[in-house]
Amino acid sequence: MTAAKKTPRQPRLSRAGLSPVHQVRVYDHLGKPREAAVPGESPLTIKVDGHEIVTLMTLGTNPEELALGYLHNQRLVERIEDIESVEVDWARETVNVATRHGQGIKDLEEKLSKVTVTSGCGQGTLFSCTVDKLYEKKMPRVRVRQSTIYQVLKAVASLNPVYRLAGSVHGCCLCQGDRVIMSVEDVGRHNAADAIAGRMWLDGMAGEDKILFTTGRLTSEILIKAAFMGIPVLISKSGVTQMGLELARDMGMVVIGRAKVSRFLVFNGAEQVVFDAIPQSDGALK
Repeated sequence: MTAAKKTPRQPRLSRAGLSPVHQVRVYDHLGKPREAAVPGESPLTIKVDGHEIVTLMTLGTNPEELALGYLHNQRLVERIEDIESVEVDWARETVNVATRHGQGIKDLEEKLSKVTVTSGCGQGTLFSCTVDKLYEKKMPRVRVRQSTIYQVLKAVASLNPVYRLAGSVHGCCLCQGDRVIMSVEDVGRHNAADAIAGRMWLDGMAGEDKILFTTGRLTSEILIKAAFMGIPVLISKSGVTQMGLELARDMGMVVIGRAKVSRFLVFNGAEQVVFDAIPQSDGALK
């Protein structure tokens, strides 16, 4: 009889998410006053056992998941069992991540010694230890149906409420088949991806049968995050950068960009896409 898989011990979370939008007074093109919504943006400094790691600008709706996903995607903390608690203090603009051993991150100075500022919205970061471990990941070779891509695009079209209300944010969705499991908006798509990674880490969720959708472009940073999340298929309303595409080729990831309604471009992994929904009047993708 196969032994049941033991659920990892969960850290305590503060659940201190902020309201995503704020109402402000504006004047329209006729000079008349009216109310409008703007998305929030707050600095949040991640600390591990009191040691400052990084300050992120965030919408603030999922701060605990954001902190966990950031630490996990940067490969600064490997095991969820090592984390005791995640406590957000907005008055001090900090999120304090306490480990069970209380000794912080091993070799922290060495890991932080080389930082690459990426092209992510609000500026993302990559540490040398992140890139060093990237090629330890082996992505599953999966097939994705054209009809599933269309269904994902239809499913996510009704999401991103903050963007539709106030604009100025990006969104990421975690999908399984044509079903959206989780949707996160933030001021940067890398933050949204990290929040999803944090929730996957907390729930022990595998990524090999998932699709990551993003409203923003697929940069090298987003490709790296998806790889560490184990997600082999990415879909974007925007395009992909050259470095992002090179990484996708190296990792064997399916990259689909310029995806809108019933059109998309496969930048990598076309041989893994099953074209089962080509319109009769349109024999080729444009």
